[in-house]
Amino acid sequence: MSEYINPAAWVLAAYLVGGIPFGFIIGKMRGVDVRTVGSKNIGATNVFRTVGKKWGLIAFICDVLKGLVPVILAKNFAAESYLPLAVGVTSVVGHMLTPYMKFKGGKGVATAFGMLIGLVPALVGAAFLLFAVVFALSNFISLGSCSAAAFLAVAVWFPVLGNEGTANLPQCILVTFIALFVIWKHRANIARLISGTENKIYLFKRK
Repeated sequence: MSEYINPAAWVLAAYLVGGIPFGFIIGKMRGVDVRTVGSKNIGATNVFRTVGKKWGLIAFICDVLKGLVPVILAKNFAAESYLPLAVGVTSVVGHMLTPYMKFKGGKGVATAFGMLIGLVPALVGAAFLLFAVVFALSNFISLGSCSAAAFLAVAVWFPVLGNEGTANLPQCILVTFIALFVIWKHRANIARLISGTENKIYLFKRK
């Protein structure tokens, strides 16, 4: 039955799912409008910082699933071979430009992470390891996120870790575009990192 679903319907559904502002919803449930505190961003990082670590983790998982689930469904049920990549990208765009909040969304890191888990899981595992190391050493989520995005923008072009490399040119181009867009969305964080005013996040209480 799924082969009769119009490709445009897949893409639209992925965009609408990607646009669900879980960070904002979770914040509101806890009595916090994340648009008015911290970085004023509706993404998981700001939820983590302003609402609480547990709630930030829940927001992160929800945002990851927004990118992962559409890709998995398209891989298993869509007739067109390009749709897993297409719905993954549109779910990330939905998170960044959510139609439910006047097209103002998050930075897209977690949703892009979910999309890429579905597309190139081993490559994403390496990027996540890099993120974890950079974050652990610096206590800057933004620096870890940008480092992982930069790694993916380069690594996707090579046939490593199960990735097809340039044999799948559309995937290379679009993954690179998403990675660079994620970095661009972090431009304010990058400016604060350079000026030394970026807030650190500690996973464990400091003695």
